[in-house]
Amino acid sequence: MTDSVPTRPVQLRRRSLLLGTATSAGALALGLGATASPAQAAAFVKGADVSWLPQLEARGFYWNNSAGVRQDLFTILKAYGITAVSLRTWVNPSSDPANGHCSIEETAQLAQRAKNAGMQVLIGFHFGDTWNSVGVQNPPAAWAGMSYSQMRQAMYDYVYHSCNVIKYYGVTPAWVKIGNETNSGICKPTGSISRPAQMAGLLSAAYEMSKQVFPNTPVLVHVAQPQNLASVQNFLNAYRDNGGKWDITGLSSYAQGGNVPTVLANMQTIQSSYGKPIMQVEYGGPVGKPTQVRDSLRAFITGIKGFGGLGTFFWEPEGYPSFNNYNSSAWDDSTRRPTAAMDGFL
Repeated sequence: MTDSVPTRPVQLRRRSLLLGTATSAGALALGLGATASPAQAAAFVKGADVSWLPQLEARGFYWNNSAGVRQDLFTILKAYGITAVSLRTWVNPSSDPANGHCSIEETAQLAQRAKNAGMQVLIGFHFGDTWNSVGVQNPPAAWAGMSYSQMRQAMYDYVYHSCNVIKYYGVTPAWVKIGNETNSGICKPTGSISRPAQMAGLLSAAYEMSKQVFPNTPVLVHVAQPQNLASVQNFLNAYRDNGGKWDITGLSSYAQGGNVPTVLANMQTIQSSYGKPIMQVEYGGPVGKPTQVRDSLRAFITGIKGFGGLGTFFWEPEGYPSFNNYNSSAWDDSTRRPTAAMDGFL
């Protein structure tokens, strides 16, 4: 990173009185703040999660464009029509290059860099010290022994502080995502879906603090595997029925080929059933099948756009398999060029 790093901000404490926000019915229907223009509301978002970028760069990785010319990653992404990046953040992460980092301060610095490159930013809270996903929802180690009321207070303080760190670096996120693939709840067992009132209470605390700092930024919940419609509905019903608030339903899907139409139909059902626009916040596919990944990406973009969904994010397209041992990528490890998968955005 070439950006200068300001002195660490003073620990910020949440206010005792939550601020109310007023939005028009139309803005709420779109999951947008009151200041959003019709042009902004109509724009379909093409995005990429690039949270590994600083750690890749620190280890000497770089990216060529399709012509083989080395460029800044943001410059290459913008040439594909990508206008937004998704950045995850963990509470007390390790220094492991692939499974750590992503503290709120590191994330805020990368968000500032993305903003300076002309990108919108989605901030995604995992509410853990490392990966949380559809199969794993572990609380941060510092929260593990807390009672529900203590954990809810910790959630208030953490999200309020984190959002203020983002603000300190001059970034207003376009979106904030509370939780990552939370089908089974968050911070289990305290916030398990089997304890729906506590699950909703924890997520609502995150929603409220995000809105206090960024009142016009829409907040997403994030559910995985829309091919399993019942799992998604189980979470959304439990959250809604226990007072949970959200503006956009975020969905992960890595479906390929003939599986895409069923997933798209379920996404449309989810959008119409809950009155919230959907956004595909994770997509990807095998690095060795770039044309399949390209065609499936095109199908998702066309389909989601067709029923009024908000956008699609490719998960870590820049993440070389030699760095992270993941098979999902859109850059060739040997040539450092984007694969045909990226053409799905064109």
